[in-house]
Amino acid sequence: MKVIAYTDGAARGNPGPGGYGVYMFVPGTERSKRLSQGFRFTTNNRMELMAVIAALEQVEHPPQAVELYTDSKYVSDAINQSWLWRWAAGNFKGKKNADLWKRFIPLYEKHRVQIHWIKSHGENPYNQLVDKWAVAASRGDALDVDRHYEESHGAS
Repeated sequence: MKVIAYTDGAARGNPGPGGYGVYMFVPGTERSKRLSQGFRFTTNNRMELMAVIAALEQVEHPPQAVELYTDSKYVSDAINQSWLWRWAAGNFKGKKNADLWKRFIPLYEKHRVQIHWIKSHGENPYNQLVDKWAVAASRGDALDVDRHYEESHGAS
């Protein structure tokens, strides 16, 4: 069995209110899941990475095969170009979003994940859908606190 996940993040202002959207499904079954969440003060890259984390946190029965699609070069290149492992070896010194990358690594290692980059706002209907959910989440009335980001950037 394989899980397919499409992820996207958005921020209105960078930093500013942000959100992510995720659509996950198991091909050939009726199993699917929609996730979205908004935050009051964050960045686009944080939301792109949070979408990936949120998707992987939902995957059951490790080690599971996961095909994950993102339009974030930041996320896809960090993994596929092996930058992440160099950052981790250097304890993320001077790197942004270290808290999220540290949260991501055990999820990634728990499953058999392949990260695929797709062109944003292209022809892929799933990418368009998760983009819509990410933007809607950033405009929500009850935005959550991206505590680490707000504390480290003096926002409250």
